[in-house]
Parts: sequence; C-alpha cells; structure tokens
Amino acid sequence: MQSATAPFETDYLIIGHGLAGATLAWELRRRGRTVLVLDTVQPDSASRVAAGLINPVAGKRFALSWRIDELLPAARAFYQTLEAEFGSTFFHELPILKLFSSVREQNDVLARSADNRWGNYVADPAQPLPAVPGLKQPFGGLELRHGGWVDTEALLNALTADGLQKGWLRSETFAPELLVAEAAGASYAGWVRARRVVFCEGAAAVRNPWFSWLPITPNQGEVLDVEAPALPTDYVLNRGAYVVPVGAGGRVRVGATYRWPPFALEPTPEARQELAERLRELTDVPFQVTGQRVGVRPAVRDRKPLLGVHPQLPTLAVFNGLGSKGVLLAPRMAQLLADVLENGQELWPEVNILRYHALYSAAPAAAHPAP
Repeated sequence: MQSATAPFETDYLIIGHGLAGATLAWELRRRGRTVLVLDTVQPDSASRVAAGLINPVAGKRFALSWRIDELLPAARAFYQTLEAEFGSTFFHELPILKLFSSVREQNDVLARSADNRWGNYVADPAQPLPAVPGLKQPFGGLELRHGGWVDTEALLNALTADGLQKGWLRSETFAPELLVAEAAGASYAGWVRARRVVFCEGAAAVRNPWFSWLPITPNQGEVLDVEAPALPTDYVLNRGAYVVPVGAGGRVRVGATYRWPPFALEPTPEARQELAERLRELTDVPFQVTGQRVGVRPAVRDRKPLLGVHPQLPTLAVFNGLGSKGVLLAPRMAQLLADVLENGQELWPEVNILRYHALYSAAPAAAHPAP
C-alpha cells in the first residue's frame, strides 16, 4: 500500500476497531466510501469482554432505555445484515427476566405500570414470571421482550478477518505525532492521505491530543465465564448482575463490576467473589467459574455517546462514549455520524460533542494542537 511517489488515498482514516470503529467503517463502506482502519487487536478491550446485552428497560427505575424505539430496529437490522453476509449468528434475541430485589421495589414498579409506559417491551406485569428451575425470585419481576445479547467477540473477529483480507484494516498502532491535519484533509506517517480522520479509540481517547478535553472517564469492569449446566439457557437473568447464556453446556457470562481509577492490571479476586455472590443470590444451582476477564469502558458523565467534528479542525471527528450499551447504540450512532460527515446533517444535541464546547474553550493551549 505504501508508495515512495504518492500516498495511499482514502476517504476516511478510522482509528480503532472496537464496536464504534467497526460499525462506522461498515456504514461508510456501505455508502460506497473507502476506509482505512488502524488498530491492534486487544483481546481484553471493552468491546470484546462485554456480554453485549441489549436491554429495553434498564436501571433501578425500570425506565425504557433512551430512544429505544429508534435504536433497537437499527441495531437489529445491522446485526441481521452482518449475519447474512458472514453466515453466522451474532444477535441472540432472548427474553430478560428482570427480578425485583425487595417488596418495596416490587410495589413501586407495579404501581407505575398502570400508565403502560413500557409498551410491548414488557409482558403483563400482573402475570407471574415463568417458573425457571433453580431461579430465586421471592419478589417476582418483569419479563422484558425484544432484548437479548450480541456476540461482540465473534462479530469483531469476523469483521477483522474481512478487513485484513480485503485491505481496509491494518494491524498497526496509531502514532498521533505522525498525523498532520489540514483544512483539505489529513496525512499520516507520510504514506496515507485521508479526507477525514475519525477517532474511535474507546477509553484510550483520554490521551488523544485533539479530543482529550472531552469528559471521558474510563471505568473498569470485570466479568466471569461460568458453567452451570442446570441453569436454563432460554432467558437472560438480571438482578444486581446479568447472567447471559453464551453457549452449550450451560455456559453463561456473569457481570459486571464497576471500578473507577486506579485500575487493576489483572482480574481481581475481589471481583470474582463479588460476581460469584451475585450469581448465588439469583440461583441455587451449582456452578463453576471457568474464566475471568477485565476491560475498560469509555464512560461519559451524562451517559450519552460523544459524536461530532473537532471545533477548529473539521478534518477530525470523534465517535466514542458508548459505555455499557454499545451494542444497542453503535449502529444508529454510526448512521448519524456518517450523515454528518457525508451530508452535513445535524446531530442529535444529546450526543453532539458541542454540548461540551465549554470544556474545549477552557482547556489549556496544549490541548489545541495547531493544524
């Protein structure tokens, strides 16, 4: 690809191939644009460690997930398209049993259910949950519909293999000092020239010279891989932890913990104990922990993604902050950002980085690299 006489030309240079970079690269290629993605596979990246849970009703208040009516159809269509392309199954739609943790929570939620705020995402709250062998449900709960989980590791492996074979992905660590951004485009390392550069670096964005002013706070999470052959695999379980069936033989993934800096370099015994105890609170079937993984999420203070173009360098853009809901958010967010980059359309204000422009204005001069 490298030439001594002319640089390699591409419409987009994308930095990072987690969920954000992978979905954006696919969306831009679908629109006929050329992309070059630079990334090195990190087995314990947040995108690969996550259980990929899609939950239409989330949080302690049992509220509908933000913009679920728009995000879920886009996510389902994206994963189904890739399933057809690669001949694999990535999206596993399963009902979620959201269990109450107390009588008070049970009463509060059932009282609020009278206004039918959940639509068809929740089965009749007045009906008891299915009788699941081994499941502890002393206070009942809700059966959530149209949720499930995405096998993010299999998805990213398929896209990575495709990219390496076809040449739109290079296994290479990005060096920011080699990027030169100008009004008409950007050049990198003397061998590639792009119309735009999009940073999809996840938690590593805190070290990005152009976007370090954004309020990304890395958050570390740990998950357990567990074998529980007696545990039914036709539901996702959720109370204090999620339990996602991920394979034959009763294999499930249990997560996740939340830890703010400083981070542990390896999986911790404290997280293993915490997650195992959460699982024991959900079920009385025997289980065996077979693995433990740790990753770092790119969390944002208002829990909304970060999309947009640099305030002074329109050649540069960012796609980040998907947090723990990346598999639900990424496909529609990629469409929105592609509309901005290709057609100049307006972003949703909730996700536009302009909502944090005051932080850019207040940042020291060192955070504003010259073109």
